[in-house]
Amino acid sequence: MVRSHPTIPDNIVMQHLQTDVLVVGGGAGGTAAAIQAARRGAQTILVSEFEWLGGMLTAAGVSAPDGNELAALQTGIWGTFLRELNRRQPGGLDHAWVSFFTYEPRVGAEIFADWVRSLPNLHWIANQVPLEVRRSSARITGVRFGEYSIEAQIVLDGTELGDLLALAEIPHRWSWEWQSETNEPSAPAEPNELTQRYSVQSPTWVVVLQEFDSNASEIPASPLDGSDRFTQAWRGYSPEAFINYGRLPNNRFMINWPQCGNDYGETIDRLLDPIDRLEFHQEACWHSQNFARFIQAEFGQQFGLATDTFPAAKIGGGAFALHPYYRESRRVQGLVTVREQEILPASGGRVAAWTEGAIAVGNYANDHHYPGFELPLQPKSMRWGGRWTGTPFALPYGCLVPASTDGLLVCEKNISVSHIANGATRLQPIVLNIGQAAGMAAALCIEQNCQPRELNVRSDSRSDSLQAALLQDAIAPAALTPLLNLPPQHPDWLRWQRHYLDAPDEYSIDGNCPAAPFLPPSTAPIVEGEFEPQGEQDYRLILPDKTVLQVVTLQAEIDRQLQTLAAGRVRLQGRVNRSGNWLLVEQMDS
Repeated sequence: MVRSHPTIPDNIVMQHLQTDVLVVGGGAGGTAAAIQAARRGAQTILVSEFEWLGGMLTAAGVSAPDGNELAALQTGIWGTFLRELNRRQPGGLDHAWVSFFTYEPRVGAEIFADWVRSLPNLHWIANQVPLEVRRSSARITGVRFGEYSIEAQIVLDGTELGDLLALAEIPHRWSWEWQSETNEPSAPAEPNELTQRYSVQSPTWVVVLQEFDSNASEIPASPLDGSDRFTQAWRGYSPEAFINYGRLPNNRFMINWPQCGNDYGETIDRLLDPIDRLEFHQEACWHSQNFARFIQAEFGQQFGLATDTFPAAKIGGGAFALHPYYRESRRVQGLVTVREQEILPASGGRVAAWTEGAIAVGNYANDHHYPGFELPLQPKSMRWGGRWTGTPFALPYGCLVPASTDGLLVCEKNISVSHIANGATRLQPIVLNIGQAAGMAAALCIEQNCQPRELNVRSDSRSDSLQAALLQDAIAPAALTPLLNLPPQHPDWLRWQRHYLDAPDEYSIDGNCPAAPFLPPSTAPIVEGEFEPQGEQDYRLILPDKTVLQVVTLQAEIDRQLQTLAAGRVRLQGRVNRSGNWLLVEQMDS
């Protein structure tokens, strides 16, 4: 049986290929999946729509990742990506206040391209979109593109909007679930104005501005009306705080601003149709163009489009991302559906309850985007390290596996998750590690000649289970249990990760394990000043010039020491971020 999409011209010469693993989509999840499958040894083909790999992290322009910022959560391909960014980008990653890590999108794209090209068993094909999914009964067997027809034993849907799910008519969700269906505390009881206007979260077409030494070219108005939407954009923020929200290196600024900014969700169901989607894309890009023009008018002519940020695209230009930053996708109906209950902290705890079959960890606070509306959500944050952060959780393998279809895994925002829980599972770091888990699972299915639903996730008697393979990966070992005081450099990291797989009843809802304290070495400079505790997990440092900095950390051992540090003169080893007005402490200087 064949599920079809648009036809292709008769004069196109079709290339027929075969492979073990086919990954469709070069976003964060798809790229990570292809890399991991190939690293494990599977013959892999990665087909991307764009010439840049990395999706949210690069082509969509959100080079300010959210979530998994704590040292203990910087594991797997996400952790190796961060370390490689630090190595390649002069001046480090401390530029903005929305994230601890910002970088030129091009640097991220180069990292992924280099990793892919280093693998001889990974073939990357760019500038192709899926047009048809082939299947035999309940099993997916291949995908047709404009110039390629590719057969594979395992296919991974890494598209930004879950397009393979639609092409193959695999049961999936789009839109809201009601409280009566999921028992989620934040789910609406019935349809309302918000749910009727927005089926899913709004995307953003990111644009990058630059501050020049002289006047920049005037940003023209787009054909889309609506410049009055932006007048309250930085209400409650100073202009300096607004522009530094997404500061990148080299005086560039990522514009991905939710408050009366460039989120765009008008008649969002157009994204489900490949033709109507193009119309939505153009409008979303025009909306961001108008916002950029508004910012230039308010901030001055020295701010203009950073036109060499991205490759030239059909929509927008070199200052505009190659595609929207999608916050939500079609979501497969899987063996397990992750609901809000599974990502919220356990009663009295700081982490979610232990997860059976865990394959990826995250901690982002649940966050939803609907222009003009606020959605009340159950709290999912905690004070930690001198600041607010999200509470950790883990995702189970079953959310990657369709309930009734073989030969397919999902590896992007298209996992089996409720609309409400998607607000915490959609972020770049956890999607990288979802992709890593899916790629590892696909390679293991090839090794063991089994279907994804048959794959051994955890077994004491076998070393080739999915969890064992992820924990022991030679290049990017990935945490499966959130443990706040267990950074990946800890000498007992593997021991404690394995321990809770064997003894889940011992997992503590405070998120810590009995590991010995550990701090990696730091090369950060010494900063002296007067330390002043302000309250629970709230500290500041007054420098000799009277500058006041918030004191924060991503290291569990520093978090512990800060809680007992008395007021007085101190020497701290850390990095100052002027946009966020904080000192990120890496060591206490004795």
